[in-house]
This record gives sequence, structure tokens and C-alpha cells, in this order.
Amino acid sequence: DKFEQFWAINRKLMEYPPEDSGFRYIPFRIYQATTERPFIQKLFRPIASGGQLHTLGDLLKDVCPSAITPEDGEQKTQVMIHGIEPMLETPIQWLSEHMSYPDNFLHISIIPRPTD
Repeated sequence: DKFEQFWAINRKLMEYPPEDSGFRYIPFRIYQATTERPFIQKLFRPIASGGQLHTLGDLLKDVCPSAITPEDGEQKTQVMIHGIEPMLETPIQWLSEHMSYPDNFLHISIIPRPTD
């Protein structure tokens, strides 16, 4: 009920200088339905050391490689954010800016792909 107070603080967290090309880190939490570890939470740099933008696929390869389908294999999981399945080529910076929850975390669910 106090959006103005919330946004006065959150704006400081969400803005970055144009020369930085993005946030220093992307806070995220990956929820996994099929493992003993219910979630993974870390910080992830949105820009690689060479200056290129990291993608959702880069994040998953680094943190949860089992969510990525092998080139010759069948896709067994879905990666969901806000109920949609974003492309793995989507820049993680963009996802953080546009799909983070009010806590500024990017909440990502990895669920088994339906078989029917």
C-alpha cells in the first residue's frame, strides 16, 4: 500500500550508470521440482569479462547444467519465469529488469516437461 516509499528505495537498486551497461550482479533463485536441493540462490554477473551480455542459457549452464537440453537429446525440462518459457538466448540483464519480482530477484522454475 506504500508504493511511493517502496519505489524511492527500489529505484536506487534498479538504476545503473549508462557506462556500466547493466547491473553489477543479478540476484536470482532457481527452483527445482525434481532434486533434493529445493533451490539455488547466487549472484550472477550479467556481462562476461569480454563485454558480451550473458544470457539465460549462460546462467543455466553455469549454475544448473541439467536444465539445458543436450544437442542430440530430448528436452526433459521447462524453464519458467512468471509462467512463460523464455528463450535461452534472452539476455539475463533484460530478464532482471523486466521480470524480477518486487524483491529484485529473478525467480526461475525448472519443471519436468509434460509428456502428454
